[in-house]
Amino acid sequence: MKKAFLILLVLALLSTGTLFAQSKSEVRKEKPVEIEFWTTETQSDRMATIQVLIDTFTALNPNISINLIPVNEDDLVTQAQTAKATGSLPALFEGPAETAVSFGAQNMLDISSATEIIQEIGVDRFYSGPLKVLETSAKNQYYALPYHGWIQGIWYRSDWFKREGLKAPTTWDDVLVAAKRFYKPEINQYGILVGTLPESYTEQCFTPIAMSNGAALFNADGELIFNSPEMREAVEFYAELAKYNPPGPQTWRARDYYLQGKMAMFFYSTYIMDDLAVQEAAAGSLTSEYFTELKGSSFDPDLVNKTEVASMVKKKVPAGYGTVVSFGLFNQSTPEQTAAAKEFLRYLYTPNAYITFLHMAPGGMNPMLKGIATDERFQNDPQGLFKRYGTQKMADIIDGLENVQTFSIVEGKRIEAASEITAKMIIPQMLYKITQEKMPIDSAMNWAEEEMRKVLQ
Repeated sequence: MKKAFLILLVLALLSTGTLFAQSKSEVRKEKPVEIEFWTTETQSDRMATIQVLIDTFTALNPNISINLIPVNEDDLVTQAQTAKATGSLPALFEGPAETAVSFGAQNMLDISSATEIIQEIGVDRFYSGPLKVLETSAKNQYYALPYHGWIQGIWYRSDWFKREGLKAPTTWDDVLVAAKRFYKPEINQYGILVGTLPESYTEQCFTPIAMSNGAALFNADGELIFNSPEMREAVEFYAELAKYNPPGPQTWRARDYYLQGKMAMFFYSTYIMDDLAVQEAAAGSLTSEYFTELKGSSFDPDLVNKTEVASMVKKKVPAGYGTVVSFGLFNQSTPEQTAAAKEFLRYLYTPNAYITFLHMAPGGMNPMLKGIATDERFQNDPQGLFKRYGTQKMADIIDGLENVQTFSIVEGKRIEAASEITAKMIIPQMLYKITQEKMPIDSAMNWAEEEMRKVLQ
């Protein structure tokens, strides 16, 4: 059955429709070219789908052969540096945008080719947030091409908001008003979920709040500017929101309150989409296993219709959080290899190929091009997930990519120390000290700044 499915997939891909950009073949037809492609999608089922895409492309371009190599995301930097030292870099890689920026800063990438393909597709067809993450310090030049990613937002009970006459939680004021209004611990109901444990989820919740107030860790010169009035205001606001959490230090697991009808809002990525819409996916959150104050409940098939998402939050500027996965071109020794890699990249952005790739992880892989979210083919994912959300809601969710930002990239420059600060969980530890250990905000921020300076040293 699986083999038959793959055959049908190949036939469908061979009938690929109009290209997003008209392909300008630069590969000499009479000369065979072999290139290597590294992917961080190492699961066997995803590798099989990518191989189908490669096989379809090479059937259309018989002079090009592509070797698919799986590379664990955590090993991508090390393996690339080793390959650079031995002169054996692949032509193409798929990996996190921040990693691509780091490669670009080391002069490992073919920036002109990546920029050329983006311009062919059309800069205005991409969501602006991912492009800003990948833009070099030279305006309108890009280290790599954004391909897929996930978005975090505030998922909320729109039926509750409507009943209370409240605005969607897109601004600081509206988020706080709703958190207070729906906080009713006497009936085991809570206003919001923000992370308060010293872990990555807490930083994911905090980052868009801070950036929406113009707060940052570093300026473009790499100078630490963490302990600023803007950052303090963001920390104060976050600590206030935490008062309307379920009791105790909290993590993403407290989403169970929402799925059991006991919470108004929670920060989460688009990976929550199947839990809201599919009973089997939600099952783990409908028990009393993780929280004694939750008695468990049955699946609400209408919850997906009662839920909306605010994909950005605004104070001074709108800001969102998410991850961007990119395709980059390493510098090659021959123009034929570069041309072959560019040709394959163009193919990957054709509608059928692009949507086939994204459907490997519905909700987890979202398009970087506008209009795909409302495409009928994209809506028809193998799980039937997107149809439960509807075209307009899918568009609203993915539009959050317009405002994706990160502490570690400032004006096209990757600040390596910002990634180290994230890895050491300094900000989540600070927020834990404030919300759970009741450390004064000034003391906690001074502690965090000192820890960040240790990283710089």
